[in-house]
Amino acid sequence: MDRDSIAIIGMGCRFPGAKNLEEYWHLLCEGRHAITEVPATRWNIEEFYDPDLTKPDKMNTRWGGFLEQVDQFDPQFFNISPREAVSIDPQQRLLLEVAWEALEDAGKIPEYLAGTSTGVFVGISTFDYDKLRIANPLSLDAYAGTGTTNCIAANRISYTFNLFRALF
Repeated sequence: MDRDSIAIIGMGCRFPGAKNLEEYWHLLCEGRHAITEVPATRWNIEEFYDPDLTKPDKMNTRWGGFLEQVDQFDPQFFNISPREAVSIDPQQRLLLEVAWEALEDAGKIPEYLAGTSTGVFVGISTFDYDKLRIANPLSLDAYAGTGTTNCIAANRISYTFNLFRALF
């Protein structure tokens, strides 16, 4: 079996308490954690918290790991209209940002990769944003399907950076 080598040449990240790779490294080296009480800007913890584990629709902790500035996405940098950006899950927005940072970290110019056979692999899980949008049907628009569907995440990166080539 022929095995091709794979090299990780650039990285980008967002973690609670660390908005980039350098901050994350410092967090690890200093042995700190970034678990905090739920910020008031996220949700009113008093509405959802109850120490009684048997209470339905309640959480029994006031703590979590939260990313900062998840609302600071610049859609026009990625040639996305502000209208479409509202329908894009924050996970997809963050993926675009860290993909760009990974290319910068690697010293790669995105335009030079355009049209190449570059693979994009993404692990993604929850779809909380989709649940929030569906709860308000008036917020649904033509972008709702591609903006919140997890299977689109890798495709959004490859499309944005033109990382595909015709096979014919």
